[in-house]
Amino acid sequence: MIGLQIPKVIFKTREGDSSSSLNECSIGGKWIDKSTDDYFNGKRVIIFSLPGAFTPTCSSQQLPGFETNYLKLKELGIDEIYCCSVNDSYTMNAWAEKLQIKNIKLIPDGSGLFTKFMGMLVSKDHNGFGQRSWRYMAIINNGIVEKWWQEPGINNDGSDDDPYIETTPDNCIKYLSEKKI
Repeated sequence: MIGLQIPKVIFKTREGDSSSSLNECSIGGKWIDKSTDDYFNGKRVIIFSLPGAFTPTCSSQQLPGFETNYLKLKELGIDEIYCCSVNDSYTMNAWAEKLQIKNIKLIPDGSGLFTKFMGMLVSKDHNGFGQRSWRYMAIINNGIVEKWWQEPGINNDGSDDDPYIETTPDNCIKYLSEKKI
């Protein structure tokens, strides 16, 4: 994957939705198309992808871990940090609001096209999820993969294996710290 040019994809995002309480659905915003160029061109970024918003490991460890380490990663030469999931924009926005995410930008890959082009689309039908992303993380430098991590045992076999070993903020910090030396 190192050296791979990021595929050209359009993401359907929602901006400006709001509600008066957490018990109401956020509405009133508008659809904004964002491309991979918008997210990756001219920047050095981290992208991590995970099976789904509101799922246990994603919500309790991975996304909050990157949020906690945001400033440290920026100090190590990262311009932006993105979390991508095969979820729609409404779900990704609600998830960020629920977890009070302020720094990490969430990318909704509702159709799974970006995930498919990255070779990480797997079947989670056994959990009722349909097609989802295998957990991976990359440093993308101006649209080119500089460094790649993915969890072991990529599966479509119906197992419930969902490792979280390789795609941690700590592994990213270690790589970036060693790269600065």
